[in-house]
Amino acid sequence: LKKAMMAIEYGDVFMNVVYRTRPYEKEKGSVNALHEHWKEICIKQLTSDKVRMKDFNKNLRDIVHDFDNIELLDIKKPRVGIVGEILVKFSPTANNNLVELLESEGAEAVMPDLMGFLLYCMQNSTYKHELLKTPKKGAILSSTLIKILETFRKAGTKALAESKRFDAPSKISETANYAKDFVSLGNQTGEGWLLTGEMIELIHNGAGNIVCCQPFACLPNHIVGKGVIKELRAAFPEANIIAVDYDPGASEVNQLNRIKLMLATANKNL
Repeated sequence: LKKAMMAIEYGDVFMNVVYRTRPYEKEKGSVNALHEHWKEICIKQLTSDKVRMKDFNKNLRDIVHDFDNIELLDIKKPRVGIVGEILVKFSPTANNNLVELLESEGAEAVMPDLMGFLLYCMQNSTYKHELLKTPKKGAILSSTLIKILETFRKAGTKALAESKRFDAPSKISETANYAKDFVSLGNQTGEGWLLTGEMIELIHNGAGNIVCCQPFACLPNHIVGKGVIKELRAAFPEANIIAVDYDPGASEVNQLNRIKLMLATANKNL
C-alpha cells in the first residue's frame, strides 16, 4: 500500500510538471527525456526491497527542481483543464488521446491529480455523517486516512508551491468549499462535488478553458458536470467550458470539432 501511494504521488507530480513544460520546451524532446530519466529512478526506488520516505520526498523535490529549471520558450498558450469521469479523464484510450490532441493544437493541458480523487472518496464520509446522518465512526476513520494520504502528498505539494512555474494542488477541504455553493456536498455519485470543485479550482488557477469529459449517458456526471456549466459561466464569465461525451459509438469528428471550437475561443480570449 505504501508503494502504491508513492507511485500515485509520483504520477501526479509528473503530470503537473510535464504538462506544464512540454508545450513550451526550447529543445524538442527535452521534457520527455527528463521525464524518462526520472521515471527510471522512481521505478528503481519503488521496486527495491527497502523504500524510505526520506528518498521518496527527496526525489519529489528534485523532480520539481529539474523541471522548474528546464529551458522553455517565452510564449503563452491557452491552458485547458481536463475533468470528468475518472477513467475517461485519465485514460488516453478512453478520451482519444485528449492531452496529445490539445498539445498538437497549440494548447497546454492541465490535469487535476489522482490523489485528489482518493481524498474525495474519503472526505465523503464526513459529509455523509453531517448531511445523511451515517455513523460518526466512518467520518473519524476517513479523517485519519486523509491525514495519512496527505503525508505522501506533503513534500511534492510544498515543492510545487515554492516553484516558479507550477501550481500546487488544493487541500480536499478547499476543493469542497469551491463546490458547495453550486452543488450539495451530499451529492456523491460518480465524481460528485469533486467534478464541480475541480472546474472552479482550474478557473482560479488560470485554466478557465475546460473539457468536461464523460461516458455517453453517464447520468451522475452529467448532473455535476454538464449540469453546472451554465451556473459556472454565470459566476465566472471568463470560463470557456465544453462537455464532451466519449463512447465507442460517438463521432470522433464531432468531438474534435467541439474541442477545436473551444480552442478558437480560448485563443481569442488569450
